[in-house]
Amino acid sequence: MKLELPAVIAQYFSADKKGNAQAIAECFTDDAIVVDEGNTYKGREAIRQWMSNASTQYTYTVEPFSLTEEGGRTIVTSHLVGNFPGSPVDLRYLFRLEGDKIAELEIIP
Repeated sequence: MKLELPAVIAQYFSADKKGNAQAIAECFTDDAIVVDEGNTYKGREAIRQWMSNASTQYTYTVEPFSLTEEGGRTIVTSHLVGNFPGSPVDLRYLFRLEGDKIAELEIIP
């Protein structure tokens, strides 16, 4: 069964699959916040650098398999497999959208 992700979230995962840090950054609002592995990245440029570093440091695939809504956030659970510590792992991506952009993203186990 294919998930029907909101358009900007589908764009995010598509850009991630291609390792395109610039396309990922463009999914976010200008002042967006990403929290991943205890680090916080604020603004599109910081988000672009975060993804650029992640995609050069590790090789991985991500497959979203669950979609829920909770507390105003869209939660996508994904299966990640790659050459990073702890692989494979299921992670939850907690998105808060503003219009057609991502305002916040928190990635947690």
